[in-house]
Amino acid sequence: MAEASIYSVAQVNSYIRNMFTQDFLLKRISVRGEISNCKYHTAGHIYFTLKDPSGTLSAVMFSGQRRGLSFQLQEGQQVVVTGTIDVYERDGRYQLYAKEIRKDGIGGLYERFVKLRDELEEMGLFAKEYKQPIPKYARTVGIVTASTGAAIRDIVNIASRRNPYVQLVLYPALVQGESAKYSIVRGIRALDRLGLDVIIVGRGGGSIEDLWAFNEEMVAQAIFDCQTPVISAVGHETDVTIADYVADLRAPTPSAAAELAVFDYRQFAEKLDVTRAALIRGMERNVERRRYRIEQAKMRLAMSSPQGRINDMRQQLADAQERMHLVSERRLTECRHRLALADGRIRTNSPERLIGERRRQLSDSRERMRGAVERQILEKRHRLALDAGRLDGLSPLKRLSGGFGFVADETGRAVESVRSLTVGQTLDVRFADGRARTRVEEIEERSAQIGGGGEK
Repeated sequence: MAEASIYSVAQVNSYIRNMFTQDFLLKRISVRGEISNCKYHTAGHIYFTLKDPSGTLSAVMFSGQRRGLSFQLQEGQQVVVTGTIDVYERDGRYQLYAKEIRKDGIGGLYERFVKLRDELEEMGLFAKEYKQPIPKYARTVGIVTASTGAAIRDIVNIASRRNPYVQLVLYPALVQGESAKYSIVRGIRALDRLGLDVIIVGRGGGSIEDLWAFNEEMVAQAIFDCQTPVISAVGHETDVTIADYVADLRAPTPSAAAELAVFDYRQFAEKLDVTRAALIRGMERNVERRRYRIEQAKMRLAMSSPQGRINDMRQQLADAQERMHLVSERRLTECRHRLALADGRIRTNSPERLIGERRRQLSDSRERMRGAVERQILEKRHRLALDAGRLDGLSPLKRLSGGFGFVADETGRAVESVRSLTVGQTLDVRFADGRARTRVEEIEERSAQIGGGGEK
């Protein structure tokens, strides 16, 4: 084989991809098949396989194309996928790149569903103001569903577990087929006449055809007209029917409907015990408060009796009279004493006597003042003599007497050491009685003695 005939894997894959790209039919193609190996990627992409009895086809729907997908892909669903078939060069395999997915065979039913939903919504059957609250403690629960099915078994099991005392009333209705809508309407109306607390209407999961009875207008109208609160529980959580929109409350499954309709008796009993205990404690505290108020009222009544008040007032009157008598006697005695003192002062303190006494006091004060001034003068003179003696002792002239003199250089500064002198320097020597000018002829410095030795 010639070297020119050998190609790489990438070249072959690229060539095949070009062939797919040039094929007009593969650019937009619709394929019918059953969903298999469905995987939702964290990035939002959906990877799955379409299969039929004769083959399989790999497919992928990228996250950007999922806006038009109105349902959850599940294993075994029959769908029609529209998109492009192309080659993934890295793996060398072709796959369907989906742009649109719809359930196979339900296009007409879905259109009917949307049309009826919009009509009923415009009529106001879905309005919140018409929704009735679900009783919190329902004792009688009606059920409109098939008598033999998973839905009734789940409801009975959960109801008996949560509250064995609740009364369940079943209307065995058809939930699939052409006659199912009439049966469901009769069941709703029959249970509504019984005056129950709540009604559950629903069935187990299935295809859209199986659940279609709950998308009928007459069923929606019967639920809306029902005077008893209605919980719808049709299919699985992903299934939505017209009955769910009209009902007072939608449950994702029949089991969830039982949870919502039947209260947990054990929790209720526990809450009731707690409430009873709190009520008893509150009543006991209230009784104690009332007893305390009665005792206080008795004490106030005893203290506020007429006889007691009269006795108190009599005692207060007697005490007031006693205080008034004592005050009057004390004031009378004080007045008598003051009168006696005033009379004595008038008798003993005549004007002549007062003038003579004031003159003697003035003379005594004058003598005391003269003596004080003389003592201060003597003390000042004594201090002056002492200060003059100390000042005389500190006089420089007095120190110059006795052969001592004061030696100064030409500037008038005192000469304190021979080290500051030079030979030939002129000095002034001051004595007590004058001064003399002299000149330095010789300088002899005396050094310090060590251990009493001679000069150095």
